[in-house]
Amino acid sequence: MIIENIEKEFKDKVSSKVQLMLEGKNRYRVFTPFMFDDGDHLAIVLKKNGTEWYLSDEGHTLMHLTYEIDEKSLGHGTRQKVITNALSTYAVSDRDGELFTKIENGEYGNALFSYIQALMKLTDITFLTRERVKSTFREDFVSLMSETIPENRRTFDWFDHDHDPTGNYIVDCKMNGMAKPLFVFALNSDDRTRDATITIHSFEKWGLSFQSLAVFENQENVNRKVLARFSDICGKQFSNLDANKPRIKSFLQEIIT
Repeated sequence: MIIENIEKEFKDKVSSKVQLMLEGKNRYRVFTPFMFDDGDHLAIVLKKNGTEWYLSDEGHTLMHLTYEIDEKSLGHGTRQKVITNALSTYAVSDRDGELFTKIENGEYGNALFSYIQALMKLTDITFLTRERVKSTFREDFVSLMSETIPENRRTFDWFDHDHDPTGNYIVDCKMNGMAKPLFVFALNSDDRTRDATITIHSFEKWGLSFQSLAVFENQENVNRKVLARFSDICGKQFSNLDANKPRIKSFLQEIIT
């Protein structure tokens, strides 16, 4: 199919604003009206490999998402599910971050339409509802603890069976193997911070010997009075999980050794 006919099919099936620009032998930049929330347009290239034509973003889409989201968090939890489902639904492949699809049976217009749907679906990652963001934070926290602390040195959702047999006062992750165990709290709201404050007070009242660490999703979103009361009794704090992952890992590794 000659390139003028391909462009016409793109316009007919997707948008009259689609345009093709030659960038090299068998390589065309595909301009569309579709864009990310920040105003950047989708990056799409139509190129030939052997006898097959492909649509590719050449790694731009996932790279663009990392402007707002930590790259490692795209590979697990809720965010990974969004990516996997979108690519599977629209028959798009991921090759080391490059998202591409092969033009099947000469259906250029349908291929571009589905490809754009897949890329736009990935932007859902930045529009997760508040509850899903909380879920992602929890998953990110568990992942970080799991990869940093040996399995025999950690317990998730720990509680004191002697003083609290019903599990009302929960520690998100207990790190053992030291003279004083480390109680790590994952905090993403005012309520969770209040609960952690009450939990630490209860442990002190029971005479437990321990160290405490708080990892916030975003400390700036916690009410100042709630945070002040918590800060009075908590030992170490990290204000943001994504921004402080290397520091958190370093801190934990020093305690382990």
